[in-house]
Amino acid sequence: MSDFDLTPPTDAQRQALVASLSPDEARVLLQHGTEAPFCGVFLDNKRDGVYCCRLCALPLFRSSTKFDSGTGWPSFFAPFAPEHVREIRDVSHGMIRTEVTCARCGSHLGHVFPDGPPPTFERHCMNSVSLSFTANGEPYPDPLQRGGAEAGQAG
Repeated sequence: MSDFDLTPPTDAQRQALVASLSPDEARVLLQHGTEAPFCGVFLDNKRDGVYCCRLCALPLFRSSTKFDSGTGWPSFFAPFAPEHVREIRDVSHGMIRTEVTCARCGSHLGHVFPDGPPPTFERHCMNSVSLSFTANGEPYPDPLQRGGAEAGQAG
């Protein structure tokens, strides 16, 4: 059970969050797009911290689960908490894949594949524009003004 409030944003909150997105962020998060490989801002990020949803700021992945997959996108072997991500069967583009979305706001994050490292053997392949980063010891962003766990610090 998550300490974070997983209640979806209200319509007004969602509209305000969407208004803050760049065109590239909106294309990926809201229209299930994909950023080009090897260009994302978080691909080579080696800092310790937590990767959060760019739209609603829910913590999604810890830096301790990040690995170099060689695919051109930030990859993680496990989510921050299983209930923070939702997996959906994706049959677009002539492939069968598993899409990963934010469990709180439904934003498209990337896909998960069964070819990652131990211990999970999963590769959560994420778009950098779908994520924000909070360094360990820094306060989590709380754009929904939820307080609670959101008022804590990454780490």
